[in-house]
Amino acid sequence: MPDAANFCGGCGTPVGSAASAAAAYSPDPLDYSIVGDNLQIARVRLRAGQQVYAEAGKMVYKTPNVAWDTRMTGESIGQKLLGALKRTVTGESLFVTYFRASSPGEVGFAGSYPGRIQAFDLAPGQSIMTQRDAFLFAQPGVQLNVAFVKKLGAGFFGGEGFILERLTGPGLVFIHAGGDFVEFTLQPGESLQVETGCIVAFDESVDYDIQFVGGIKTALFGGEGLFLATLTGPGRVILQSMTLQKMRRELASGRRGGDEHGAMNSLSGIFGGSED
Repeated sequence: MPDAANFCGGCGTPVGSAASAAAAYSPDPLDYSIVGDNLQIARVRLRAGQQVYAEAGKMVYKTPNVAWDTRMTGESIGQKLLGALKRTVTGESLFVTYFRASSPGEVGFAGSYPGRIQAFDLAPGQSIMTQRDAFLFAQPGVQLNVAFVKKLGAGFFGGEGFILERLTGPGLVFIHAGGDFVEFTLQPGESLQVETGCIVAFDESVDYDIQFVGGIKTALFGGEGLFLATLTGPGRVILQSMTLQKMRRELASGRRGGDEHGAMNSLSGIFGGSED
């Protein structure tokens, strides 16, 4: 950890001057449940005065005593404009919707396509990196920011582009991605090679890079594209079994079979961007 660090990037444990401030932090427990299988919905039971904020369009239902207010994030005009710019580059809506209960009530949220919902209980200062447009909803204490991939190779060839989302605690945050999830806990120096679009989230302590698959024949006929993402620990990594891009290919009319994610698609992705 850097000498000036106030929190551990992996677990969020406060150190130095931040330890005493975090000791006074009392999290606001959120009563929720995630129901369903591959078409999941998060049911949130709010107490009087309790609130959450969500990506616009993700609400499924609410009770009448839960008021909602759609607005830009930030206090000042400058913060609102900066927040709108950040959300635009991550593929999110310009606005978020706040839900506040005047008396005990309930609100439900779901993703826009079949997949899973994952909750993260972030400590003060703890961050997690997620794929673009993964954010679903969170408690007000969670900050949603843009995270630029540091290495040019990852930006050009990663399929997800230069932009990731950084979610920073304190509080509960919920994300949505496709298919089922599989989770790995990488030890220091331990690496995992992943099809780039299958990355859902990883701890900020995990190093993210893009590497060539290793051979022309594999690149041309392996069906997985030219590049793989390499994630190196320490930290937690969550992957998804189905990407929105693959789902679109499977549902496309006139599909001839096979994965079709070959070299030409990879090259076109470099110049034309990801479909996700």
